[in-house]
Amino acid sequence: MTTMIDMAIPQIARELRLDGAQVEATVGLLDDGATVPFIARYRKESTGSLDEVAISSIRDRLAQLRELAERREAILASLQKQGLLSEELRKAVESAETMTVLEDTYLPYRPKRRTRAAIARERGLEPLASRLWLQRDFDVNRAAAEYVNPQAGVENTKAALSGARDIIAEWVSEDSTARREIRELFWSQGVIWAKVTSGKDAEATKYRDYFDWQEPIASAPSHRILAVLRGEKESLLSVRIAPPASAATAILERLFASGETEAAEQVRQSIRERYKALLESAMETEVRKAARVRAEDTAIRVFADNLRELLLAPALGQKNTLALDPGFRSGCKLVCLDRQGHLLHHDTVYPLLGERGEEEAASKIRVLCDQYHVEAIAVGNGTGGRETEAFLRALELDPQIAVIMVNESGASVYSASEAARTEFPDHDITVRGAVSIGRRLMDPLAELVKIDPKSIGVGQYQHDVDQKALKQRLDDVVISCVNQVGVELNTASPELLSYVSGLGPRLANAIVEYRSRNGPFASRNALEKVPRLGPKAFEQAAGFLRISGGAQPLDASAVHPESYPVVAAIANDLGRSVEQLLGDASIAGQIDPSRYVNDRVGLPTLHDIVEELARPGRDPRQEFEPFDFAAGIHRIEDLTAGMKLPGVITNVTGFGAFVDVGVHQDGLVHISQMANGFVSNPSDVVKVQQRVWVTVLEVDLERKRIALSLK
Repeated sequence: MTTMIDMAIPQIARELRLDGAQVEATVGLLDDGATVPFIARYRKESTGSLDEVAISSIRDRLAQLRELAERREAILASLQKQGLLSEELRKAVESAETMTVLEDTYLPYRPKRRTRAAIARERGLEPLASRLWLQRDFDVNRAAAEYVNPQAGVENTKAALSGARDIIAEWVSEDSTARREIRELFWSQGVIWAKVTSGKDAEATKYRDYFDWQEPIASAPSHRILAVLRGEKESLLSVRIAPPASAATAILERLFASGETEAAEQVRQSIRERYKALLESAMETEVRKAARVRAEDTAIRVFADNLRELLLAPALGQKNTLALDPGFRSGCKLVCLDRQGHLLHHDTVYPLLGERGEEEAASKIRVLCDQYHVEAIAVGNGTGGRETEAFLRALELDPQIAVIMVNESGASVYSASEAARTEFPDHDITVRGAVSIGRRLMDPLAELVKIDPKSIGVGQYQHDVDQKALKQRLDDVVISCVNQVGVELNTASPELLSYVSGLGPRLANAIVEYRSRNGPFASRNALEKVPRLGPKAFEQAAGFLRISGGAQPLDASAVHPESYPVVAAIANDLGRSVEQLLGDASIAGQIDPSRYVNDRVGLPTLHDIVEELARPGRDPRQEFEPFDFAAGIHRIEDLTAGMKLPGVITNVTGFGAFVDVGVHQDGLVHISQMANGFVSNPSDVVKVQQRVWVTVLEVDLERKRIALSLK
């Protein structure tokens, strides 16, 4: 018997332009509980070396087809129950490849509420409608007179014809060919337009660009669609989507009323009377939903791309760090962290409150730098950040101590979170926030996973999009980044561990609890002693977890424990220990990988093993390099048109990119100012965390807006 999976595999292969065997193997692994990172990294032989993007696409399309299959079964059951399931209709339902086609097929048979057409049927007017529908040459009024029945609500021939036209209009609006052609018209000639709601001009100021706006729906960019839909949701804008009505009725008349008889004229009249109420209304709802989904998909993709760049930002690494969360009157919260990010000391200094505060802060910081062997100072880029940075640079500390500005977006969210309260139950949110700033410098990925990605500040209309789809996509990005970098098993937080392939929050907490009771894990295999962590979870997670300095040197690498025997065989053949192989880039030229192929390990994995042995535990992130903003530029008031400044991209959207130039207010490089040539997608030009030089075009002090150019 052919199953849904049997039918889905060739369809997915065709749509994604993949080999059917690749898709089949991937589906099998996914259904067996394997994660996307695990399949991409450790099951290349099965999938033909598909990457995470392809595997995720297979997973997502499979989910859509399963949803389609469930809906198809529900429709077949409904038709069977109604006694309407002919063999022809069954074939039409079973052959529908999209949800739209499936619903169009079912629409004429779907149980309906009491419509005008339903009332006309109750009054016995369907035979008249059927006769008109055939458009033969007969006296329409004489035929309609036969259906006059005041007791049934049909007072005269006019009422009879009107009811018959209601039935015809419903037939037209439910016809699958008509719906397909009108749908295509909406996308080819449809216009989305917005107008300010009457009397809301003052309240809707932020939407003034859309007070009287229109644009072809096919080309309207994501951010504008989401903007007007948000304005509509707030009752500040009215929004419509439609093609020219004349073009639509012309299509319908071509399809259904091409004759010159009186009956044909009744069909044409039906189309003109009821097109807007029935088919246009239904298609607008459908196209509006599709346009929103398309816009949301774009916004989610932009957010995901930005998040990936942010999570994979270069890490300073394990350094004794002094971190400052700047402030003026409330002072700067100061913390000292050891190389593992543990809090050693906290205090408050007031370097921005006059000479006395500056002297006391200077003395305190010098002492702390010596006492805790500080190797780097992290300064949050919030209010007072640039002034605090200038103060620190003037202290003439050890030149080996780097003073680095840190983007603190989301630090306050973490400081008020349950995770922060659990870790620091005896400290307030100011201490926790400063700790987060310091840790973010040491390892952005490990710290940012503790925060809801929506709070990090790299999105576009993230609160307006489908939250389930957004969470799925962002979780995919976080999981991908965490597993790409790898996680130190003996120091990782439960939040970081929860994103490791095969674990999740429950097992992550179990690992931390076991580690707290029994001390550091001596080996990866010791994970199997953790309660509820079974063989499957171990298989999925082990290769992404690192143990530095353990008895098994391969535990510090990305080589999976299932491949340890292969490495041992290679070492034995070369007359060396496994430890001696690590870090030796010449191994690739000394062995023939094909000699070590077996039923579990193929050539793709062997090539990965050799590469990993050459650079064990390699961090895929770029090397950390300090960045300095322009000296003397601390506030927006310090900017003037024409200045050229260094900056850092903080967010990329559909309409441009935001740049931090060190004044606590990001400037916008509009898409039109990103290059000398045409730019269709800002992310093709810049990425989050990229360092750039920009020219100030305009400074609007009243609205706190900065216009910049990359040209």
